Amino acid sequence: MARGRIYGVRGMIYGLMAVILPTLVIAHPHSAASQMMRSCAGRPEIVNFLDKNFAEKLTAVGLINQNAVLEVYAAESGTWTLIVTDVHGISCVLLSGDSWDTMPVLPGLAT
Repeated sequence: MARGRIYGVRGMIYGLMAVILPTLVIAHPHSAASQMMRSCAGRPEIVNFLDKNFAEKLTAVGLINQNAVLEVYAAESGTWTLIVTDVHGISCVLLSGDSWDTMPVLPGLAT
């Protein structure tokens, strides 16, 4: 009888975990860092923040479509930030990281 009670309690704990863990994932699906990565503000505020806090400067830019521009900001220290700016001047930080390395243009390769 005691053995059945132990398995019953263990089953109940596993059942509770099966409900609690997915609820936690749904309620808070991303870490604080990844939530920060999706922050949006006016482009001047984002650019100023990246410059003052990380010494990151515009390194590369590309047109996504007629409504958005992709920008890469990087610092000599290796930190980098990827942002997207829309036609209204709102920029959103998509990703950021460390160890940015600009690749040199190799002779004979089209750029």
